[in-house]
Amino acid sequence: MLLDGAHLVSDAIAARVTFQLAAVTPAAHEEPDIRTIVSALQRNGVETITVSASVMDAVSPVKTPSGIVALAERPAVEMASMYAGAGALVVCAVDVQDPGNLGAIVRVSEAAGATGFVAAGDSANPFSWKALRGSMGSALRLPVVTGIMADEAVAEAKRHGCRIVATVPRDGSPLFEMDLSGPLQILIGSEGRGLPPAVAAAADERVTIPMQAPVESLNAAVTTALIVYEAHRQRHGFSLPPR
Repeated sequence: MLLDGAHLVSDAIAARVTFQLAAVTPAAHEEPDIRTIVSALQRNGVETITVSASVMDAVSPVKTPSGIVALAERPAVEMASMYAGAGALVVCAVDVQDPGNLGAIVRVSEAAGATGFVAAGDSANPFSWKALRGSMGSALRLPVVTGIMADEAVAEAKRHGCRIVATVPRDGSPLFEMDLSGPLQILIGSEGRGLPPAVAAAADERVTIPMQAPVESLNAAVTTALIVYEAHRQRHGFSLPPR
């Protein structure tokens, strides 16, 4: 995977990701935070090369390169690790094809205490450079599984005793009336079509977020945020203050 920018490279070092190579421009070498990162890479035996600004422009996919990029191996994850313990909370994105949106889903999943993330079906690659930037390093820390179909992800979660909750735009149980405690897998559908009917039908429960008309749907990352934070609230005993 391509790590672009000081933030991602620094997060990858902290996550003990295995690096293959790093490249830095001469100007970036003069920045104290990047010098610190380069020193950490070199202490870990990572080959670090100096490249011209024009080479960095060619290597970096962003319009304004930060001056440092690195190639690294994807974190190895055993799917079973997501379901360890009594409080499993796994988010499964199904056919979410926008990499920035997918990265945002990974980020909010980690922020709300999810134990794992699955990119199922035709979802974007959560380790692509754009998704990695969207997740702001969360994909390097949260267990992430790819290359699996939605029905396989659901079957795996059920084998580990999870309830399966599918997000649907209408006719599901209202979010704030649902019990989101206990081992859980939350299915998030694509931006345009939502969850395939067969996937939603295979869930134990279906949840709908209340929306004022004429709004009919929400962004996939916003939907994820509302649900995982409601799960977080319930699991940690937070209640609304009395009026």
